[in-house]
Order: sequence, then C-alpha cells, then structure tokens
Amino acid sequence: MERSFAGRRALVTGAGKASRDVAGIGRDTAKALFASGAQVVAVSRTQEDLVSLAQECPGIETLCVDLGDWEATERSLSTIGPVDLLVNNAGVALLQPFLEVTKEACDRSFDVNYRSVIQVSQIVSRGLIARGSPGAIVNVSSQASQCALKDHAIYCSTKSAMDMLTKVMALELGPHKIRVNTVNPTVVMTAMGKANWNDSKKSEAMLSRIPLGKFAEVEDVVNSILFLLSDRSAMTTGSALLVDGGYLVG
Repeated sequence: MERSFAGRRALVTGAGKASRDVAGIGRDTAKALFASGAQVVAVSRTQEDLVSLAQECPGIETLCVDLGDWEATERSLSTIGPVDLLVNNAGVALLQPFLEVTKEACDRSFDVNYRSVIQVSQIVSRGLIARGSPGAIVNVSSQASQCALKDHAIYCSTKSAMDMLTKVMALELGPHKIRVNTVNPTVVMTAMGKANWNDSKKSEAMLSRIPLGKFAEVEDVVNSILFLLSDRSAMTTGSALLVDGGYLVG
C-alpha cells in the first residue's frame, strides 16, 4: 500500500531502542514515516540510541527525555512545535508475580506506559486544536490488555488502562478531527520481546494459542501503525487493531 506523509510532522516516542540485529517498533516507525515523506521527531531517554538513529537517517530530529518524568517532559515538549501525527510507543515491561509486585515497578510502569501517554497526547492535541488542524494518534498497546498473562499483572493493567484512555480520547477529541486508536500486538520480536519470551517452554505455550503459529515481527506492527496514521483509516477512531495472529479469537 502506497502511503505518503509528505507535509506532515510526526512525533514518535520510544524511538531509540534497537539492539544488534533486532529492530524496535518505535525506531522502525520513525524510519518508515521519514521514508514516506514526514518530518519526524524521535523521542527516547537514551542519547546514544538517538545519535545512532540520526546517523542512520540524517534529517530525523531527536529529543532525549525520560517520559516517566512529568516535569522534564513538559519542559522538553513545550517548544516542540506543530505535530500532526503522534505515536505513543514508549513503554516498559517489568514482569513480576502478583504477590511480588513492588511499588517501584508499579510506579515506573504506570508513569511510562500510561501517564506519559496522557501528557504527550495533551501537548500534541492542544497544538492541533489551537491550529484548527486534523490529526491522528496511535497508542501502542498489547494483546495483554485483553487477556491475563502470568507475571504480567502490572503490564496487563497499564495496557488495559491505555485502551480505555484511547476510547475516551477518541470520544473527546473526535469533534476536533483528531483520531485516536491503538495497535495491540502479540509478542513482538524486539529486544524486549526476546528477553521476556526466551524461555522455550513459556514461548511454546503462547505460540500454541496463536492460529498463525508465530510471533509478530516489528514490520507487522509498523505497517498497522502507518495504516492508522494515514488517511486510509479516516473513519476509524477509538478502535483497537489486533496484530496477534488470532490469539484472542479462541
């Protein structure tokens, strides 16, 4: 599907991460948007990752900030300029059994996976409304928002909260011509995905429930994000696009 984002400016959070031979959803989304003509601002808390991204794709703007820090985020994004497209991809997966969940893991997970989505989306949406411009926001959620997974008490909860937040955002921002959707992938073969699912016994149990018999690749998720950002989905808002190989049909 040919897509052009020429003339649009996109902000992608969690855009830095990628390890050797392993792609990252945010990083590859930023690269795909840039290749499709968009001006791109890539946000990450790791300066080294942003430097390598800028070297790989000269012309991408970079911004280093920890989105779990409300005040630092406010300072950094207050002068970001006009943004038409937003991808809230920044996230952490701190896996703990329910009885061992710590305050630190809970706070960090909700700060990054949920609260930062509110803050960054507020900043971008206020700018769109002030300019009278339409826009599109994609929040990167998970199939874990809709099913319970062992040791994922906090992660599942943050993604469920994100899904409902997305629906409320779609309801309230729709009159301003701002669309808001989620993509909800199964396990994705990012560095984080491989780290959390490298146990063959654990991964085989998950794979056995996926009708397509495989985990998602980063490209699968990026393509879904680009679709939801594009005018091809102009009548779609408040929706969750499953990229799960059929995991949730059973």
